Amino acid sequence: MIIQVSPLAESRLNAMLGDRPGYLKLFYDTDGCGCDGTAVLLIVNEPDSDDIPIESGALPFLINKQQQMYFESNLRLQSENSFPSYRLTSDSMIYGSNVKVHDLRDTANSSPEPLSWFVR
Repeated sequence: MIIQVSPLAESRLNAMLGDRPGYLKLFYDTDGCGCDGTAVLLIVNEPDSDDIPIESGALPFLINKQQQMYFESNLRLQSENSFPSYRLTSDSMIYGSNVKVHDLRDTANSSPEPLSWFVR
């Protein structure tokens, strides 16, 4: 799996990661969204046992191997200067034009289930 990240999106994601360790996890959220699901990006402390890397250049992207089926093998992630979210597309599909990033690094150690990041 490959995700091509635009220069602006890469810059913004690097700023979100900051100097703290972390991984960007592509996640297909189906819980409580009232639809078939939506793509989100999570910032996590470390990979889970079922996570695999996504080829993305310099950014450390992951995906759960069971969630790969929701995405095509070649993706693009773009951003705009004046909009706080991202656009995730492939050659044949738009996965989201308002993809949010949720930093779970501070909450991961305090609770076994992240409860505050679900898209509502």
